Amino acid sequence: MVQLTIAAALLPENKQRLHGDYVLVRQRPDGGWAGREGDSDIYYTSFALRSLAILGLLEGRVAETSAAFLRSRMNSHETIVDLLSLVYSAKLIEASCGLDTFGGIPSEWPDRLLSLLSQLRRDDGGFSKSLEGQTGSTYQTFLVLLCLELIGKACPDSESAYQFIMRQRQQDGGFLEIRVGKRSGTNPTAAALGALRVLGKLDVQVAEEATQFLCELQTDEGGFRANTRIPLPDLLSTFTSSVALADLGTLDAIDVASGLQYAMSMEQPQGGFRGFEFDPADDVEYTFYGLGALALLSSENQA
Repeated sequence: MVQLTIAAALLPENKQRLHGDYVLVRQRPDGGWAGREGDSDIYYTSFALRSLAILGLLEGRVAETSAAFLRSRMNSHETIVDLLSLVYSAKLIEASCGLDTFGGIPSEWPDRLLSLLSQLRRDDGGFSKSLEGQTGSTYQTFLVLLCLELIGKACPDSESAYQFIMRQRQQDGGFLEIRVGKRSGTNPTAAALGALRVLGKLDVQVAEEATQFLCELQTDEGGFRANTRIPLPDLLSTFTSSVALADLGTLDAIDVASGLQYAMSMEQPQGGFRGFEFDPADDVEYTFYGLGALALLSSENQA
């Protein structure tokens, strides 16, 4: 987020204002944000807050009403992804403006959260997407590790988590999302690299081979595909590839100019981003992906 914030600050002011206004006007009266339909949702609120944070707009009344929305959802039965989004969003607000979203709740809540997340642990060492899931997920394992780091809790048996991630690694340098997956994917590869960084166990060979894998998924349009079977690029894969490569210090290994052009092609005149070429609409989730990709690639293109 620090890297994204620095890069976003280098974007033209009119572009920052365009996308900042896009997110701000979509905040609901209850303080949250919705997807393309329905009521306010923790998942989409998380993405709106991320965009506002990197634009330096997560403060004042916006932050206060967002924090109130998050507190209103703390005792509801949310999905695991929503629960992780809630924790991340609360910590983001705290980091941005010092507002303690969790102030006043029982002090033992980090231990209770650790206990809940531990129920997702599977025999393969990874964390499942749900309590009913039978196997670990690369992306879910990354989210849990990140969440534990945010609440100041160490991952129980971190060596098993590391071994799980490494078993997801394929000969092409990419990573599987689940054990029975047939091919490496852009997003699980980015998640695996993030997990290894959190664990402090990302070695040079893994990083180099992952860089090569991700570079090969860039298309002639400049964007990145989700995997080798999918013909068209999308903004999520383009963003996650850009973040992963920037973290590795290898963003210059791709065609940065064409990647930037692709991200700009997903940008809407009224603000916001759509997700792929044939996507009929925009939303706050893809706006974060687009804004992040635009910031990182613009910064690298100017370097």
